[in-house]
Amino acid sequence: MKKSSVFIIAVFMVSFQACETDKDDQSPSISISLADAFPENCDTIYLGHAFNFKAEFNDNVELGSYSLDIHNNFDHHTHSTDPSDCVLDPVKTPQNPWVFIQQFYIPDGTTTFLANDLIEVPDDIDPGDYHFYIRLTDKSGWQTIKGISIKILEK
Repeated sequence: MKKSSVFIIAVFMVSFQACETDKDDQSPSISISLADAFPENCDTIYLGHAFNFKAEFNDNVELGSYSLDIHNNFDHHTHSTDPSDCVLDPVKTPQNPWVFIQQFYIPDGTTTFLANDLIEVPDDIDPGDYHFYIRLTDKSGWQTIKGISIKILEK
């Protein structure tokens, strides 16, 4: 009887340990340090022109989705995650600011993903300071956010 109890406890311990290693307890990562990553903090994009958003996403178990949010920073609010500050234009009241919000899904089973999305910048929006906000979520619900400042100018 004693041997069967020890065996049951051993099986339970091994099963519990296996479950622990499958648990996702880490946030995914966003890398914009690739050679052709874009945009980076303080980069400039231009009215009426398209640009490719490029970044690398990684997760220890499985990626889920990401969203991009571009909105004006005419009032100098902040959610930058970059330690360096950009030179900002004077505070101004928006007349026709651009707001871009889009979610993208990452294929199931993916742990590394290279985002490469064409984004069209309207030609009739207010030029100036904008935020480019990346939100990456893994399948377990962990999130990582990267906020950078960009400038949209006339060419």
